[in-house]
Amino acid sequence: MLGLAPTRAAGLARLAGFAPRAGRAYAAGRNADLAGHPHVSGLSAYVRHRLVLESEIVAAAQALHGPAAQKFVAEVLWRTYWKGWMELRPGVWQAYRHGVRAALDRVAVEAGLRRDWQAACTGATGIDCMDHWSRELVSTGYLHNHARMWFASIWVFTLRLPWQLGADFFLRHLTDGDPAANTLSWRWVAGLHTPGKTYLATADNIARHTDGRFRPEGLARAAAPLPMDDVPPPRPAPRGGVPDAGQPAALLLHEDDLGAEFLLDLGLAPVATAVMTAPEGRSPLIVAPHVAAFATGAAEDATRRLAAHLGPVAVDHHGERVDRSARRSGRVGRGLRRAAGRHALGARGAGRRPPCRHRTRPRRARHPAGSRPAGLGRRPVAACDARLFPVSRQGVAMACCGTLTVPG
Repeated sequence: MLGLAPTRAAGLARLAGFAPRAGRAYAAGRNADLAGHPHVSGLSAYVRHRLVLESEIVAAAQALHGPAAQKFVAEVLWRTYWKGWMELRPGVWQAYRHGVRAALDRVAVEAGLRRDWQAACTGATGIDCMDHWSRELVSTGYLHNHARMWFASIWVFTLRLPWQLGADFFLRHLTDGDPAANTLSWRWVAGLHTPGKTYLATADNIARHTDGRFRPEGLARAAAPLPMDDVPPPRPAPRGGVPDAGQPAALLLHEDDLGAEFLLDLGLAPVATAVMTAPEGRSPLIVAPHVAAFATGAAEDATRRLAAHLGPVAVDHHGERVDRSARRSGRVGRGLRRAAGRHALGARGAGRRPPCRHRTRPRRARHPAGSRPAGLGRRPVAACDARLFPVSRQGVAMACCGTLTVPG
């Protein structure tokens, strides 16, 4: 699905075009992986960067279809569920990252594993549907949701490749690649999310939902769950609040949420803004150019869209010490007590902390996360943890739009 313009205007136009089909027509055709993907909205990349909000999509669908939009709304809310679940259990993400590195170490020394992994990534397994989906993903940055499930199942249970390498392959190439949704979906297929429950791809199911384009042979007939480590208990949900518009603030915009309009509507008037993207941090390997281009373009769109309200802007598309560049541009940090920005629900989703060099001193600074109003009311509020967001020693803190949190 290359050619998507990384702007809020393009996302809203796509939503307006699809909304009339988000009711019974979507429910009837949503599982079909057909050429051209006529039954999907194509909104996922916009939602991933919050150019278009889940609440906006749900409202548009329900306004036209009422209860008939239930299936479409449920699909939108899966992303919300995954984000909230992962945020309260960040150790699962760290374990995945460790698993990717360990699997790549094996690839370096095990010729058979390296051969099979390369075949799966280049569309050379000999399984017709699998090879088609690999090539489609690499060339377009998109796969139908049903194809993603089949692909993951074949990767894990038929090819018997490490699931972390498959999740990494997706995250390197999906324009809508989201650390939480991608990681947890792969874990679910492999039986690591819901204990004892796996997803088995079958030739009949694939043939039925691809209109007979594929009927693969030799697929696994059973899907025993992979060995499962204990899942850490959820950490406490954060406290919430709203930014204090009466205090000077700096704004941090990052690729996980570029919809800062609601903070401005609450009265926030940033004296300076830092804009940060780091799509290359999604994987130890090279991330596809179209992934980086969409993330960078989305950040640039947010900067243009909100230019009149941001103050001096420092842009960093490679995650290099935003605090210094922001101070050069707008003297951020001099006399400030807070900086505002949407909390990255997978703050470690880029594989690192946001790149501010010095840790917050709790007695001097606040690190609030502004709560987005009407966030569908269905996701456990995600924590904005000061440990994930160290900032400059001058005492700038960050207001992240998920909840307002005061560290210390």
